[in-house]
Amino acid sequence: MRDRRLPLLAGACAVVVLVLTACTAESGTAVAGSSTASPQITENTSTSIGTTTATEADQQPYRAETLLVSGSTDRVDYAVEIPQIGGGDPAVVDEFNESMQAALQDLIDGRGTERYTLATGTQEVTRIGEHVVAGLLITSYNMNPPGAHPTALVSTVVVDTDNATPVTLQDLFPDLQAGLDRLSEQSALLLPETAAGPDYVREGIAPEENNFADWLPTPEGMQIRFGDYQVGPHAIGLVDITVPWDELADVMDRAILPVVSS
Repeated sequence: MRDRRLPLLAGACAVVVLVLTACTAESGTAVAGSSTASPQITENTSTSIGTTTATEADQQPYRAETLLVSGSTDRVDYAVEIPQIGGGDPAVVDEFNESMQAALQDLIDGRGTERYTLATGTQEVTRIGEHVVAGLLITSYNMNPPGAHPTALVSTVVVDTDNATPVTLQDLFPDLQAGLDRLSEQSALLLPETAAGPDYVREGIAPEENNFADWLPTPEGMQIRFGDYQVGPHAIGLVDITVPWDELADVMDRAILPVVSS
């Protein structure tokens, strides 16, 4: 995950303002000063600084936070609240937070020469398990000048807290194609019961990696997030299904199952 990461918002032609807000009631809000250099994130400093050892830090619980990122490039205006975490192992925190910021950067850099805006979509709480943390980023994309309907864009990040490394589809499935085939089969069984209905778009669940790139681990199974238009018309919005781990057990890496199901 780290090899694709660039300094967040580098190259923006307007002032970038970053606001970090914790999800708990006692959290404060801090605003970074204006700068044309790489953006600076000023964290809430209400927690006293002591001599916490690395082992003690690992034992501290993770907490869900959010980071408001706003600014402009020559094509894109954005003001998006992204999931972040604090507490726990600093290496895990860095991996998760930087990966989530990189996911937003990909959206800012993408779509060729189009002019558009990105805003916060439906915000969901970061999932924190015993051995895994995962976050869902939903942004509202609209043409500039505005089009008829904003489109929801989805990105997910999953990190193994035991080793501070991202968990990808390749990690889940030693034989990636076998895993994708199984996900496609299970999607065909589950989608008719969703808003997509029995007439869902078959191409949206073809056994290809990009169709299943956005997923979150839950104790019950692998929750797959299908993007706008992926499995149905724009009117139905985003669609998600949860494939039980039992249905994936024979194609999964058995060592990763206790992690993602925690």
